[in-house]
This record gives sequence, C-alpha cells and structure tokens, in this order.
Amino acid sequence: MPKEEVELLVIALSSPIYIGVYKEQKLIKTIKSDEKSSEILPLLFEEIMKEYDVKSLFFANGPGSFMAIKVTYIFLKSLSILKNIPLYATDAFKFNKNQPIKAIGKLFFVKIGEDIETQKLEDVAPSGFELPQQLNYDEFSTNTTPLYKIGAVG
Repeated sequence: MPKEEVELLVIALSSPIYIGVYKEQKLIKTIKSDEKSSEILPLLFEEIMKEYDVKSLFFANGPGSFMAIKVTYIFLKSLSILKNIPLYATDAFKFNKNQPIKAIGKLFFVKIGEDIETQKLEDVAPSGFELPQQLNYDEFSTNTTPLYKIGAVG
C-alpha cells in the first residue's frame, strides 16, 4: 500500500522543536520535542519516513541558536540530497508573529523590514514558535543558507 504524500516543516531553533506534517499544504499532524535537535531529529525522521512519503522539506533557517540552526540545516540538507527531496527555507519570524527572538543575554534578534538585527531589549516576554495551519509555499525560498546572524557581542 502506498504511503501518504506529505510536506514537512521543521522549526528547530530552540526548545521545543516542532515538526509539522502537511497534506496538500494543510497541517495534519504536529510533532513536538524538548530533546536536543542533534539527538532527536534522526529518530523523529526515521519514524516519519516509515509512515509517510515526504515530497518536500521546509524549515526555519534562523535566527536562533547557532548550534540548533547548524544541526538542523546539515541534517535536512543531507536528507534532501540523499532522498532527492526539495528543501525550502524562510526566517523564523514567520512562525512567532514577528516577535523578538532571544540571542544572548539581553540581546534579541529583531526584524525591521527585510533586515534582521540584534538589539538590546529589556523585559521582553518570551515568544514561542507556532506551526501554521496552512503551508504557504510563497513564503519560502530555495536559498536555504542558514541565517546565523551572529554579530559582535558587547
């Protein structure tokens, strides 16, 4: 019996990690984990690939935790190449209502227009990430280079 064709969206910039399973661009399943991306992504994808035929991969390519971005990118890029699955990316602000994203200390990543900068902010309420109910292909690019955005820390 053929497996159901799906698209996957991965948000693995901090804890928790979210993986959205989409059928015809509609969210059908949410997978959430508080484990480290380096440890859990291979295990989660092993299970996902047993159950589904993954036709596209999407991910938030930053900004966020440098190591989380790096691990996620290398994992997804490798999977994309090995399994011949197209890979697409967009910035993380699409998944947190354009709220500041924690960098280090009191520094946060903020998006102003199309630019991402770091700013020192006081009393910022934590803003989590959310999987969209509908996957909009127009918000993603084939340029999957990570947005590390590490500036001078002072």
